[in-house]
Amino acid sequence: MTRYNSTALLRLFREPACRRIAAGVIVGACVAGWTLPAAAYRPFDGTDAAVADLGEVEIEFQPLGAAHAGGTTKGLTDAIFNYGFADRWELVLHSTPQVPPDGFGPLSVSNGAFLKYVLRPGVLQEKSGPSIATEFGVLLPQIGGSGAGFGWTGIVSQRWDWGTVHFNIAANLTPDQHAEAFVDTIIEGPNKWKIRPVAEFYFDNVFNGEQTYSALVGAIWQVNDKLSFDIAARYALVDGRPVTEFRAGLTFGFSLNFGRPMASESSNAAMLGRR
Repeated sequence: MTRYNSTALLRLFREPACRRIAAGVIVGACVAGWTLPAAAYRPFDGTDAAVADLGEVEIEFQPLGAAHAGGTTKGLTDAIFNYGFADRWELVLHSTPQVPPDGFGPLSVSNGAFLKYVLRPGVLQEKSGPSIATEFGVLLPQIGGSGAGFGWTGIVSQRWDWGTVHFNIAANLTPDQHAEAFVDTIIEGPNKWKIRPVAEFYFDNVFNGEQTYSALVGAIWQVNDKLSFDIAARYALVDGRPVTEFRAGLTFGFSLNFGRPMASESSNAAMLGRR
């Protein structure tokens, strides 16, 4: 393997064009062969109205997970890669490498590629009023499947002293070409708490398909603004059949601004551990 002088490499990455090329290579590699789990707002199925800072990468990773449905239990890992490529914009890559048990219902992390945009900077960006965002992109089939779909989500987040609420509404065309509607509410404890309790409730309807009612309870441990851990248990009814799930994971972030100082004001003041 060829070895390069570290000073020369640093000088190279400080060139603006090279930074863009390097970021493109990293993102392209993730699109072509992402094998680790990643996520957008752990440990939930919904998300929040915030994006990664410009030049920042956030990775949400679930190394431990289990799903039980129809008398079968399977391990589930998943991941979401988030990259802040422009002001108020984020690239989001989803992946769940395993196929869940039959009758499990919708995956918390679908396979796909999305763009997320903050329409109205608000409380999650250290401004007044609610934060409002939208996310849209391509839905890909589970491993071994075929076809492609499209997803759109509208997100509103608001924070008070007692906690934070995120509301999601989504309309999808699934990879097998069925219309789908999703309504979701996430409730978090006080943002200042190091360990905050969380809950989530959602309804998902695939037209001419499954209906899912889901409830999740858990906790997020905010170690610092670049690292958090989470744990949660979920109970759902999929067409009246019980489904249980365990989730445990982490969220971490780092900068791709090779040698460039971060802006004095970040585009997303919300801490990690926030899709």
